[in-house]
Amino acid sequence: MDIGLVLQTDPPASKLVDLMVRAEDQGFTYGWTFDSVVLWQEPFVIFSQILAMTETMTVGPMVTNPGTRDVSVTASLFATLNDMFGNRTVCGIGRGDSAMRVIGRRPNTLARLSEAMRTIRDLAEGRAVEMNGTAVQLPWVRDGKLEMWMAAYGPRALELCGREADGFILQLADPTIAEWTVGSVRAAAEAAGRDPGDLTVCVAAPAYIGDD
Repeated sequence: MDIGLVLQTDPPASKLVDLMVRAEDQGFTYGWTFDSVVLWQEPFVIFSQILAMTETMTVGPMVTNPGTRDVSVTASLFATLNDMFGNRTVCGIGRGDSAMRVIGRRPNTLARLSEAMRTIRDLAEGRAVEMNGTAVQLPWVRDGKLEMWMAAYGPRALELCGREADGFILQLADPTIAEWTVGSVRAAAEAAGRDPGDLTVCVAAPAYIGDD
């Protein structure tokens, strides 16, 4: 079992980077941050520093969304980090409840999220996609690899996660709810002809950077 750390990107960013470095030294393998850039600082800038200061830690947002960033921008961000640091990112993604509402917009639909997951993954791994009737590809991607881990709560979102995502992010830890949601995602994966055991399950809770 891998263990990760979830932190808010509150200033100073240097403190967050230092905590991630210390976490890797203590055996943590994943470093996550929120992605709501009005509420907190820009995570992808900070990811580059974490990756530069660590050796094996995998980083990613918990979670980004397809509304506050164009999907081609998101794909390029991940592909650039992976090219620089050796495929050490995961794209945690969801509907963007807080990130969208804080700028006066509604969360993304599940249809848009589904399309975004496919587009971001394909672009970041070097494949061509069609966007607005135009063929788009990142020609500089070399051996790119990006898993899409989806945050989900309701039945329709859980079904989408099991059908299309590489991992399931559950951002709470109530045992009864966890049993139901994980079971729902695995059942959806099996119904889609996938092996439920191939789907990564990530149970997450935020950590607070205090003054100590």
